[in-house]
Amino acid sequence: MPGTSTRPAPISRRGSEHLAVEPETGLITAITLRPAAGAQHHEAAVAMDLLAQETGTLDVLADSAYSTAALRKELTTGGHRLLIKPAALKEAVTGGFTLDDFRIDAPAGTVTCPAGHTTSLLPAGGKHQQCKAWFTVQQCTGCPLQARCTTSERGRVVTWRPHRELQADARRQATDPSWQADYRRWRPPVEPVIAWLVAHGNRRLPCRGTIKGERWIHHRAAASTSAD
Repeated sequence: MPGTSTRPAPISRRGSEHLAVEPETGLITAITLRPAAGAQHHEAAVAMDLLAQETGTLDVLADSAYSTAALRKELTTGGHRLLIKPAALKEAVTGGFTLDDFRIDAPAGTVTCPAGHTTSLLPAGGKHQQCKAWFTVQQCTGCPLQARCTTSERGRVVTWRPHRELQADARRQATDPSWQADYRRWRPPVEPVIAWLVAHGNRRLPCRGTIKGERWIHHRAAASTSAD
């Protein structure tokens, strides 16, 4: 099997469907209906349930909604090849530096900016176990690269989160021509499956309740498979 794609599709204002598709055949291999809100119903949290019945190693194709560090770690540990589009990094200044332009040495607890200034990486607390590095006003004021780095008068703050290296590797991987070719090849066959599921007014649930909703979405997925 060349790949398994997971992709959410809106069903109503109160829920969304999540499905896994075999892109070579267009067959839906797993589908579920979840509430639209809540961390436990996030695309990346549902993905492993969709792949639970798969055996062997997979090429896992998905959009950036599934590009969380936790899911990447679990899939990578399982030996799967990831064709998951990485989430774009936010720029503090339009066209300026992103997190990948800073040299972060987590074991040493240091961060070095593009201009060569180094500061300490310190625990910031919180449930995400993140750390922060503060570049001072003295380091930033007069820096020739400041205009590309920050507009803050208090200096630049860099945030590090666990498994940051996985995300950085994913962004580098996504620039590889062979990765891009595989993504472009297998992404389009999935789109018609999703379009069919929500066509003809089926973007909204025709029933109320989790059990009825699950039964309905599984019947519609089965009809899609039969139609193929």
